[in-house]
Amino acid sequence: MEDRIIVSYVTFKAKPAFWQLNAAARTEAVNSLSNDLQPLSKMTSHYQVFPTRSEFDFFTWLTDTYIDTTSPDKFYHQLGKTINAHRQYFDVPYALTGITNPSIYSRAKSKQEIEPFEGERTTYFVIYPFSKTTAWYLKDRTERQEMMNEHIKIGKQYRDIKQLLLYSYGIQDQEFIVAYEMEDLALFSNLVRELRSTIARDYTLLDTPIITGLLRKPEELASFMAGS
Repeated sequence: MEDRIIVSYVTFKAKPAFWQLNAAARTEAVNSLSNDLQPLSKMTSHYQVFPTRSEFDFFTWLTDTYIDTTSPDKFYHQLGKTINAHRQYFDVPYALTGITNPSIYSRAKSKQEIEPFEGERTTYFVIYPFSKTTAWYLKDRTERQEMMNEHIKIGKQYRDIKQLLLYSYGIQDQEFIVAYEMEDLALFSNLVRELRSTIARDYTLLDTPIITGLLRKPEELASFMAGS
């Protein structure tokens, strides 16, 4: 993944007007939204959220290549324009966005890195914003590297769990967006528990909200939202 990539995770919450529709009309409303979102991204994926969280019904993962300085403008404008056409039935309670960048703590590309444009998506996809404390950045680079080495070592023990790290410095409130793909949600919970027992945990300022998504084809998502 040599090119820089723009990623947006957009959550959707159905409005009361949506739930007043009959099942067929609800299906059509979701299909219309997903059909319009599909061409905006080189690879578009949809995830059921409710009932893992009550604030969102589902979210869509959209990804595009950062070609030049105009890329974010074009990507966000078209995404916003598309979503606005569906605000009669859907709110956007929360949206996370960031750009990929080479890691300063690991020189080699990890085999556990998510390829946004390739391969099959897994059943579970977990995303959350992340920020470090000021004390973290004031630490010596060598100290930070040692703590991150511990994180990397633990992560490598969970080979079936893949990660995508986005940078959001100055773009949104958080500094990073961390995303994980896996087929075993219990195994992922074990990984997070281990990571939170490391020294680096002392320097975590923010790592919520955690949004757990269940991969759904557009027709599966429409069926779920229609209650059929």
